[in-house]
Amino acid sequence: MKRNRILWADDEIEMLKPHILFLQEKGYEITSVNSGPDALDYFRSEVFDLIFLDENMPGLTGIETLTRMKEINPSVPVIMITKSEDEGIMTQAIGKKIADYLIKPVNPNQILLSIKKNLHKDDIVSEMTLDNYREEYTKINELISKANDAVSWCAIYKRLVYWDLELTATQSPLIDLLNTQKQEANNVFSRFIRVNYESWIGGKDDRPLLSPDVFGDKVLPMLDKNDKVFFVLIDNFRLDHWYYIKDLLSADFRFTEDVYYSILPTATQYARNALFAGMMPDKIAENYPNLWVEEDQDGSKNRYEQELLERQLERSGRQVSFTYNKILTSVSGDKFVHNLASLSGKQLNVVVLNFVDMLSHARTDSAMIRELASDEAAYRSVIRSWFTHSPTIEMMKKASAMGYKIILTTDHGTVRVKNPLKIISDKSINDNVRYKTGKNIGYDRKQVYDVLNPQKAGLPCPNISTKYIFANGNDYFVYPNNYNQFVSLYTNSFQHGGISMEEMIVPLITILPK
Repeated sequence: MKRNRILWADDEIEMLKPHILFLQEKGYEITSVNSGPDALDYFRSEVFDLIFLDENMPGLTGIETLTRMKEINPSVPVIMITKSEDEGIMTQAIGKKIADYLIKPVNPNQILLSIKKNLHKDDIVSEMTLDNYREEYTKINELISKANDAVSWCAIYKRLVYWDLELTATQSPLIDLLNTQKQEANNVFSRFIRVNYESWIGGKDDRPLLSPDVFGDKVLPMLDKNDKVFFVLIDNFRLDHWYYIKDLLSADFRFTEDVYYSILPTATQYARNALFAGMMPDKIAENYPNLWVEEDQDGSKNRYEQELLERQLERSGRQVSFTYNKILTSVSGDKFVHNLASLSGKQLNVVVLNFVDMLSHARTDSAMIRELASDEAAYRSVIRSWFTHSPTIEMMKKASAMGYKIILTTDHGTVRVKNPLKIISDKSINDNVRYKTGKNIGYDRKQVYDVLNPQKAGLPCPNISTKYIFANGNDYFVYPNNYNQFVSLYTNSFQHGGISMEEMIVPLITILPK
């Protein structure tokens, strides 16, 4: 095993012999010097893992030595030790990016703790994470086997997301075991949805919050209290994405974190239209046929979202001044934020951000994006980078300063697909690889959730023979023709439209100023 090398500079180094012996017994290799210049000589010529630096050395002070060390190699952690509790010295040291700051007299265990924190933290955290997940693995399996309602599945999914982030952060070898557990959970979750979904749509009392319920449950009560609301919808935004970026907002905001269930298909045409309309797709098609675009019709399937929201507010009997804004690029986002003050008179502002949806589609079509977002962790990283550098955070800060409460949500999530299922259909069928709708579809009923009576699932039925089929877990649909070409294109891509926890259980966050 590698022995960590430590350089310790102190003009009273002889008095620290007991500490040095203690660390040597713990397996560390210590090089001791009694001045800043000597420390710099060693630092230039040899490799050290950690530096202990006395602040109050004669001649070249600890702060001055620290400055020169950072110029030589800024990556080596430096722990400053001093007799002084002067705040100015502390501030200087922190400004120079020290790893730790200890006040004399220090005892050996303080020194050892600081070493472990700076040299062994990742290993310790990784080992503890391994042990903790091993314990959790069995508990989560028990929860999966007993889950019989929507609330239980939300709790399971949150725990799986938590462990996904923890194991990924520590680069744990158990991430493969977690992925297997997540896949099994999705298999059971899919069976749960197939058994319960139509009863939810039929008005079952204990159904979870669904897409058409979001405005009525979350937004309208705020408006009734004369709150000003900023409703921000990020297309394709998953719960793990929220967990991964929320620290970027935590300094300025506090959160109420909820989830809701996206309806099927978990696709913009259905889920987002249902959210803004406050009704299921079949009712939209029935009541507002001019605002519903069928699968076989040309044009955007979600071009009437503003009109659908107008209808929902009218049906609710509320006279609300609102704007609807769709942001597709950072340039349009910057312009929107620049003009934000002009919206202050509106009680409700709706903003739809399409970057994550664009990313998922680009990942399928572009080899470069596939490399950039090669797996779940990389995909999250790209989303975090976008969120950090986009105008979104500034928009939220400005909206909050203008007195708005912010709701951050999505219309559906995405799942990374891996398992192709062969189906047969005519040419009039839709393009989505996670769900299909049409008249003539050949498939294995054991492998899909098929809806033979669309109205029971709240879906339009343009033809008496129309049916819908949904892929489960990480399955996706392909045709026998050009099979290998499509498998190569879609395997490991992020898709939506079907049944999985990632697509259906999505974040619904209320954001308030601290």
